[in-house]
Amino acid sequence: MSSSFFYGFVERKKFHADSDIHITLEDQQKINRFARHNAKWEELREDLKSKKADLQNLEDATNDVDEAELSDEPGPIPFVVGEVFVHLSIDEAREKLEEAKQKAKKDIESLEAEITGVKAAMSDLKTQLYAKFGSSINLEAEEE
Repeated sequence: MSSSFFYGFVERKKFHADSDIHITLEDQQKINRFARHNAKWEELREDLKSKKADLQNLEDATNDVDEAELSDEPGPIPFVVGEVFVHLSIDEAREKLEEAKQKAKKDIESLEAEITGVKAAMSDLKTQLYAKFGSSINLEAEEE
């Protein structure tokens, strides 16, 4: 099997059609594993970005609750539960926000650990593939 058969097979893993590199089934499986890890890594990065934004929103909400407590007439705090708002006391709202922040922090830590594992697997595959194919393969992410 020559590399021309695989040219452009995986969008970010392009082979030069003019070279005569033989790709074994094992090589193709490594390329496919790398592609799956890369897709997973991108998905996890998006999830992490979203969770960090959620945590920032929770921090902002906590600040708003603190400001409401200092206002002249502190009243019930509207709090989203599912798709509806419920009115909670300041203490209840603060407690719910703390619980949500702790969960968000745990989720962020979990995602960061998973990203580290995926990156390590990608690095190992990248080392193996570059060792065999050199500049005939591109495993670097394309700039947007």
